[in-house]
Amino acid sequence: MSFASPRSSRRLPIPTPVQRWGLLLGVFAFVAALLVEIPGLEPAGQRMLAIFLLAILLWVTEAIPLYATAALVILLEVLMLSDQALMATAGKLPPAASYFAALANPVIMLFLGGFLIADGAHKYGLDRSLAAIMLRPFAGNARRSLLGLMTITALLSMFVSNTATTATMFAVVIPILAALPGGRARTGVALAIPVAANIGGIGTPVGTPPNAIALAALQAQGQGVSFIGWMALAVPLMLILLLFAWWFLAYRYVPKDASLGLELDADFDRSPAAILFYVIAGTTILLWLTEPLHGISSSTVGFMPVVALLATQVMGADDLRRLQWPVLWLVAGGIALGTGIGYSGLDVWLIGLVAWETLPLALLLLLLVAIAVGLATVISHSATANLLVPLALSLAVGLPIDTTAVGVMVALACSLAMALPISTPPNALAYATGEVPTSEMILSGIVIGGFGALLLALLMPTVWGALGLL
Repeated sequence: MSFASPRSSRRLPIPTPVQRWGLLLGVFAFVAALLVEIPGLEPAGQRMLAIFLLAILLWVTEAIPLYATAALVILLEVLMLSDQALMATAGKLPPAASYFAALANPVIMLFLGGFLIADGAHKYGLDRSLAAIMLRPFAGNARRSLLGLMTITALLSMFVSNTATTATMFAVVIPILAALPGGRARTGVALAIPVAANIGGIGTPVGTPPNAIALAALQAQGQGVSFIGWMALAVPLMLILLLFAWWFLAYRYVPKDASLGLELDADFDRSPAAILFYVIAGTTILLWLTEPLHGISSSTVGFMPVVALLATQVMGADDLRRLQWPVLWLVAGGIALGTGIGYSGLDVWLIGLVAWETLPLALLLLLLVAIAVGLATVISHSATANLLVPLALSLAVGLPIDTTAVGVMVALACSLAMALPISTPPNALAYATGEVPTSEMILSGIVIGGFGALLLALLMPTVWGALGLL
């Protein structure tokens, strides 16, 4: 009998040329920003600029894992911009605890609860059973079935991570794809799942990490948004975009007379642990949706199921280990980055480089959304939100638009980036099926994401104002 050498698992991954160049350029930019005197920028701001440039290059090239860059940002801020800094500077610096606090920010607690509920839904088969029940009315006509698939995917993605939702729905869809004739219909159905998951994720604060990053940044400025308040802002856009995406995919890929069979059986787990999970998860979602009535913050509500599920042993240590901790660290790094940018005055300096006040408001908003969509197409949505949300909020000060609207817009714009397999994990899962050519993903991403960007920049601020949401 032979055994694999334990050393085989200790090998370090070999960096790609892009990663090597990213690391080199990041270190060069970091050092250059510290050594070159920059007019109008105080020493603290100059140090923060060095950290900011390093974070951009490491996140864009993924020279090291995204969550590792987030941790590095926190450490560098403590060593360079806190009361424990290794280098003295004029002026009072914030305590190191203010940066470490990002790891326990209330928004992290909100996401921790959301992740545990999402994992529990998968553990007890609740997500698949709910999908089976909700898809039954859509069986028969292929275009109607496509609408059903996208609707259920979007609804699940509002409370379960986009990636987990996509994986669950593909488990349902793979047998359906096999029954379809090869060609455009298969491509359309396979594309519909990631598109709907990305769109659905914008609907709630726990739907996708960029939402959490924007919430934390807004809370830091004293402009918190409730769970139901976020939904009021995001769900109208989500619904319009979902219908447009369905129309586009159905028109382009699915013939009118095509049929699609959905033979699905719901098999709800009736064990005591599963029933207790249903009660805890349902109560949590109900408390999130009724926050204005009881006044308990969504972050506090999000921590309640963590305690309840662990104390009742419905979820255990193994479930905790399976949580998406790298995502939580990435969000924490973004929170710390925003804190440092604000403390150091870097945001004021960066905003002052461009005469933004000379641009029409509509053009300015369109530019912000376009930058967010473009950047999030080639790097992580969360990394994009980490970089852009703090700057956008600083830019919004003094503009004739609510700061909350700008923060929400940038976060939602990140989720509209879905044109490449690398843009988002749901896209990668769809590409892995072999049914989605890259050219078709690019086309659908540009059309659907572009339409959403125009709606977000040019229509939604007016709608939010007319409805009195801001």
